[in-house]
Amino acid sequence: MSAAEWVPESPTLADLHSAVQKCRGCELYRDATQGVMGQGPTPAPLMLLGEQPGDREDREGEPFVGPAGGILHEALADAGIDPEAAYTTNVVKHFRHRVSGKRRIHQSPTSKQVGACAPWLAAELDLVRPTGVVLLGGTAGKALFGSSFRVGEARGHLLEWPEAIATSTLDPWVLATTHPSAVLRAEDERQATYDGLVADLKVAAKALEK
Repeated sequence: MSAAEWVPESPTLADLHSAVQKCRGCELYRDATQGVMGQGPTPAPLMLLGEQPGDREDREGEPFVGPAGGILHEALADAGIDPEAAYTTNVVKHFRHRVSGKRRIHQSPTSKQVGACAPWLAAELDLVRPTGVVLLGGTAGKALFGSSFRVGEARGHLLEWPEAIATSTLDPWVLATTHPSAVLRAEDERQATYDGLVADLKVAAKALEK
C-alpha cells in the first residue's frame, strides 16, 4: 500500500488538498468523508504532527478543529508560540473509526496505513521546510522513529531528525510530546497533563528563537 502515485510533483498546498481527495493508497478512504491535508503557512518554522483526523476534522476537512485542536491552540499560546504561524497536519490523512450506534469511534491507524500515507508527509515537509517538528503522540513518533518509539521516554527533549526518513532539503530538530487529546482524557489529572504539554512546547519555543 502506498499513496505515492497520487502525490503530485512539486505541489502547492492547494494541489495537495485537491490530490488527497483522490488517494486510494489504503482502504481508509472508503469510510471517511474526505481526506484531510495539513493547514498553515508554507513555509513555516514549525510543523505540528498528530495522528489522524478525528470525527469533526473528517467532516470539516481541516486538521485540529475539534476539542483536541482547541487544547492545542491554547497550549501553543501559553508556550509563547503563535498557532497561526505553525503548520498543523497528521501522519494519516483519513479518519479511521468504527461505528457504534450513531457515533463514530476513533481507532488508531495501523502501521501499514501509516506507511501508506508517508508520501503525503514527505510532500508536506518539502513544502513547509520547518526548522522544527513537534510530534503529538505515539503514532506520530512511530511514523518517524519506528515501532520502538515511546513518547514518555523522549518527550521534552530535542531530537535529531531520523536518518531513516530522508529529506532532500532540510534537517529539522524533532520534539515529542503527548497528543492534546490526552488532556481531554486525563479527568482528575487534566491540569497536570495540560501543564506538561505546555512545558514541552516551551522547549520548542525556545529552540525556535535560536
